[in-house]
Amino acid sequence: MERIDVKPANGKLGVLCVGLGAVTSTFMVGTLMARKGLAQPIGSLSQLAKIRVGKGSHKEYKKIKDVVSLASLDDIVFGAWDIFEDNAYESALHAEVLKFKDIEPVKDELMAIKPMKAVFDHNYVKKLSGTNVKEGKNRWDLMEQVRADIRNFKAENGCDRIVVIWAASTEIYVPMADEHKSLASLEKAMKEDNRAVISPSMCYAYAAIAEGCPFIMGAPNLCVDIPAMWEFSKKNNVPIAGKDFKTGQTMMKTVLAPALKTRMLGLRGWFSTNILGNRDGEVLDDPDNFKTKEVSKLSVIETILDGEEYPELYKDIYHKVRINYYPPRNDDKEGWDNLDIFGWMGYPMQIKVDFLCKDSILAAPLLLDLVLFSDLAKRAGMSGIQTWLSFYLKSPMHDFEHKPIHDLSEQFAMLKNKLRELGGYEADQEID
Repeated sequence: MERIDVKPANGKLGVLCVGLGAVTSTFMVGTLMARKGLAQPIGSLSQLAKIRVGKGSHKEYKKIKDVVSLASLDDIVFGAWDIFEDNAYESALHAEVLKFKDIEPVKDELMAIKPMKAVFDHNYVKKLSGTNVKEGKNRWDLMEQVRADIRNFKAENGCDRIVVIWAASTEIYVPMADEHKSLASLEKAMKEDNRAVISPSMCYAYAAIAEGCPFIMGAPNLCVDIPAMWEFSKKNNVPIAGKDFKTGQTMMKTVLAPALKTRMLGLRGWFSTNILGNRDGEVLDDPDNFKTKEVSKLSVIETILDGEEYPELYKDIYHKVRINYYPPRNDDKEGWDNLDIFGWMGYPMQIKVDFLCKDSILAAPLLLDLVLFSDLAKRAGMSGIQTWLSFYLKSPMHDFEHKPIHDLSEQFAMLKNKLRELGGYEADQEID
């Protein structure tokens, strides 16, 4: 087997986060606390998980960070953009996800993380307004300002490499247009300031790819899920991943739906509803923004439970998703699922799930893994869509020739196989 040449993770890794709200501040606090030995990075495969390498008498179970060369937590330098001027310490306190005692030990480091001015268009997120916003003559100009931010941050902090990750709000639903289908047409639309098809998130993605930095889309925004960005990322040899962090309810769907299929149990309907009260909940209270999230959430069941392959079980599934803004819960999200299933001779049964979770607590380790693995991919010379990172994403990116894989166990096998390859071992798990 030909070994993949992976450059070592030498020097500092800059992690630039778009959005400095609940998810990002929780990610930063946890990472800073973990590197001081004051907290455990629970939920992070890159830090805690072991995988098998080798077979038979040669098999071993090693921590992932001992199989592949990953950036050390000590080498991470954080930066951010946000429409609000609060530094990371103020943001963490305001989010009310973490207790004061878990924030205070890293107060100085957090206070030093002051957000850069953000690219913002109120039409894309009508529920929010902020003052820490860039001014520019068009989308292209705003993108160039983000490129300058990346270069300046890298120089000022002595970083060898940068990863950019979107952890900001869900934008309004934007269908794919002709302007998204080639790099030339995308660039033309940016320079012509076609705001209807060029979202703020596209400015960040383009800037990151132009600067050679891996970009991760953590919301269901269209953004990098278009041919123009695939073309650009291949051209510049940059890894991209997306979209939408897979945290609570969808994680459960990617476990339960494959379980039904494995047992050949039928499904008539799946009703999902959520209540959450953080900034994400407020944004999703707008129907245009909810539409973006709904499309992402709805795709999971239909992809796993193939109605054409098994029409007697899954042909006419009624799938409904609701998200309700409920301020008293803040970041404590609650997801209810009702599954109307049927078994032997068509007899009906039900499954009910009530998942009370903390959205940012589930998301933070995903950000850490996605950042470290995207940096690994870049050092390994990989580019374009990183399908092996589908494990972390609600609506995994794919091109027009392939179907996304939503089954969590299959996604996990893909992830482990790629890590084995990058560590110089054989990729030996079959993906059906």
